[in-house]
Amino acid sequence: MERILIRDLKVFAHHGVLTEEREKGQDFLFDVEIEIDSKAATESDDISETVDYAEVVESISRIATAERCNLIETLASKIAEYLVSLPGARKATVTVKKPEAPLPVSVGWVGVSVSRERRTG
Repeated sequence: MERILIRDLKVFAHHGVLTEEREKGQDFLFDVEIEIDSKAATESDDISETVDYAEVVESISRIATAERCNLIETLASKIAEYLVSLPGARKATVTVKKPEAPLPVSVGWVGVSVSRERRTG
């Protein structure tokens, strides 16, 4: 089993519980891990036999900006569900980080991680 890793994909979007967050927007950082079986791709050396991470980052950006979510848990879940629907993807973990979260004390970021597995049957 192999993993595709994407770290700190930055997308400006409008998510949050507070009206100000949803109106003003902010940067979100995404970490993604997709578990795949890349045996066919490694034998053929053909990108069509695996998950294309260029398409993945474009899709994450599109999902993150398509609609506004109150909770980053909801956003992470939508992205993880999309990722496990890709041919060859077996499991995905998505971490959504908010480095500009409106908090009463300074933090580097707050976030959530969501994991999903491909449903069988």
